[in-house]
Amino acid sequence: MTNIVQVLRKIHIHPLLWLVVALAVATAHFIELSLLLLIIFIHEMGHAVAASFFSWRIKKISFLPFGGVAEMDEHGNRPLKEEAIVILAGPLQHIWMMGLAFALYEFYLLPENLYHLFIQYNLMILIFNLLPIWPLDGGKLIFLWLSLKDSFPAAFNKTLIISASSIAVFIMAVLLTEPLNLNVWIVLSFLIFSLYHEWKQSPYVFIRFLLERHYGKNNDLRALKPLKVREDELVIQVLERFQRGYKHPIIIEKNGKEKATIDENELLHAYFTDKLLTTKVGDLIYQY
Repeated sequence: MTNIVQVLRKIHIHPLLWLVVALAVATAHFIELSLLLLIIFIHEMGHAVAASFFSWRIKKISFLPFGGVAEMDEHGNRPLKEEAIVILAGPLQHIWMMGLAFALYEFYLLPENLYHLFIQYNLMILIFNLLPIWPLDGGKLIFLWLSLKDSFPAAFNKTLIISASSIAVFIMAVLLTEPLNLNVWIVLSFLIFSLYHEWKQSPYVFIRFLLERHYGKNNDLRALKPLKVREDELVIQVLERFQRGYKHPIIIEKNGKEKATIDENELLHAYFTDKLLTTKVGDLIYQY
């Protein structure tokens, strides 16, 4: 119960949402908007409650004029299965909501028009959120999937490329079907802005990922994945090969033969504490 209260305290309502509510009242669409907001609220609370269960740091749960966002202060060092559960906890809420609506409708406790509208809104939000576009749930699942085999920066950059391609397809579909739908263009504008912002921030996203590892916030990492590197590779080049869900012993090779092994913490210490930004990884052998 305490966790739920703490989660509720993180809720932030965007000022423009109150304007949308006022317009809905003025145009006799308050019931429709209330259904939509209820579905979005339960969806975002699904993310937040799951995150709270795993003791994630929840920054804010924002309700916007066109949707909601649950922001976490986590940067890629949680177990992939754990993160998958938090991501899927949002879309899964639509399953029981539609099931409950069907039961209420069958027992004549929910009018037919509201039932069909509720199902339509649920399906619309569910399908939209599973689109392979960052920062939607579908985009985050793509990032997790790519993280199974790629390094953190490679997986993130590929996710942004897939997202940009998906937005382009989305735009073409809108132009062919509903070119005058203002609501769709507002949502598309938000997605484009969010994607551009993430692209601009991608170097900092990677640094935050490394910083969490540096400060020991990757204690859940169990699998070891050695990285074989040449002694003339730069420290940052090796760090760019770091992968989510793994701890990396660094095997330094010279002329194809193993010369030394250092722990990833030594590499992170050299980069963040000693500021050896342009140092070759082979030079660390004599320092640690």
